[in-house]
Amino acid sequence: MRKKLIAIDLDGTLLHHDNTISDYTKKIIAKVQEKGHQVIISTGRPYRMALDYYLQLNLKTPIITFNGSLTHMPEQKWAFEHNVTLDRKYLFDILKYQNDFQMDFIASEYRKNFYITFSHRDKINPQLFGVEAITDEMMLEEVKITRNPNALLTQTHHQDKYALAKSMRAFFKDEIEIDSWGGPLNILEISPKNINKAYALNYLLGVLNKDKKDLIAFGDEHNDTEMLALAGTGYAMKNASPVLLPFADQQLEFSNEEDGVAKKLEELFL
Repeated sequence: MRKKLIAIDLDGTLLHHDNTISDYTKKIIAKVQEKGHQVIISTGRPYRMALDYYLQLNLKTPIITFNGSLTHMPEQKWAFEHNVTLDRKYLFDILKYQNDFQMDFIASEYRKNFYITFSHRDKINPQLFGVEAITDEMMLEEVKITRNPNALLTQTHHQDKYALAKSMRAFFKDEIEIDSWGGPLNILEISPKNINKAYALNYLLGVLNKDKKDLIAFGDEHNDTEMLALAGTGYAMKNASPVLLPFADQQLEFSNEEDGVAKKLEELFL
């Protein structure tokens, strides 16, 4: 069998609702790697919020974070690191219209830190940002934004995050990418134009000298559409958003809560 590149989303795909990976999934992924296949985390999460899962799975591969904006090897230098940033002018515009967009918060995300608005500080879950507490030093102020961010992470109280993402894309004349996260949270992530998980995976295929027919992908949400379309075989979770299904080759019988990814990998490779 040809060795595969296996791209896996985290929220709503690999992770249970409590943000954990089951021991069964860890065991299956370890066995799949032992057979020479390469497992790639491909997530909308910032790097610091994905690193722990990378370590739990004992991966040695590049990681894709910020919805494709950052592709690199964790905790080491790598000649093929690829980093794309978002023009900070879009952050300033979103700050200006945050009430119209019904934002609970807006976070300007960088590889190792972030700044976040405090207008609804009570609605910020520190766990979402991989920290124990939100401190005053994290408050987003325009004077602090001296660099372009990797991405923006926002939470909205709009009743339909998909409709809001569509209207925001129209507002910005499709100059930026606005996608929803998997899982129950009303999270929207904003990335540079044409940057998504497929962009990063296509880059990796070139670096690793692989063909897209060797790529398998698992996802559950709107931000997985391009990734599943690119892959030789794209799997949508049982719990996937209906938006994703037209881009999938198959919908799994099992959800993220039922370890659907691991069950399919076991069927395919073990």
